[in-house]
Amino acid sequence: MDENELIEYFKSQMKEDPDMASAVAAIRTLLEFLKRDKGETIQGLRANLTNAIETLCGVDSSVAVSSGGELFLRFISLASLEYSDYSKCKKIMIERGELFLRRISLSRNKIADLCHTFIKDGARILTHAYSRVVLRVLEAAVAAKKRFHVYITESQPDLSGKKMAKALRHLNVPVTVVLDAAVGYIMEKADLVIVGAEGVVENGGIINKVGRSGCRATACASLLLLVVLSLSRSTALASQTGLDSKSLSQNK
Repeated sequence: MDENELIEYFKSQMKEDPDMASAVAAIRTLLEFLKRDKGETIQGLRANLTNAIETLCGVDSSVAVSSGGELFLRFISLASLEYSDYSKCKKIMIERGELFLRRISLSRNKIADLCHTFIKDGARILTHAYSRVVLRVLEAAVAAKKRFHVYITESQPDLSGKKMAKALRHLNVPVTVVLDAAVGYIMEKADLVIVGAEGVVENGGIINKVGRSGCRATACASLLLLVVLSLSRSTALASQTGLDSKSLSQNK
């Protein structure tokens, strides 16, 4: 699988299922790359996978893709310490890669099952922009017959908050889209703040879409419960450190 085939396979995964997380699409692509790789040494295979991850990061620069690829490589590479035979090692790598993919594919539903209990009947919830995992939690709350109202920041400049609002209206959930600058005002009406996270760094810092730090600060000042949802255990634990934007940019 050359570089162009790798990119096309990744894009086709995203196109076939728009709801698929970019990290999941990246790992599916890396698993397919692993199956097709024609290298003859474990070291060469690892180098090829590393190059493939760098290529995918060039297509999608999100932390989820880079950290997901890194964790995938780390998860399967332990086989190289256990098996010296190349064919046996590659077979085990593929098996572990498929196991890793199955686990992360179930993560969003698992988070929804655990976290929808935070939402009480009649709650007023504030969220920021569009997050698949937050949407899944709210879907689980709807399935549990809970009634609630959601305030969503519009999230300039891509207006992803309106995308979130549209998805919730399909679930017949009352929604109010508010200006990003109105977070402080609308926080007075909220009972709970739920946001997603693009990544969690090694020392506990959260990597998020611009604007969510404002939600966090305002929620803390208002003494509101803030729930941050992330697939960090599976794909979003980034090998970076830092608790502010400056330190994160220096780690890139």
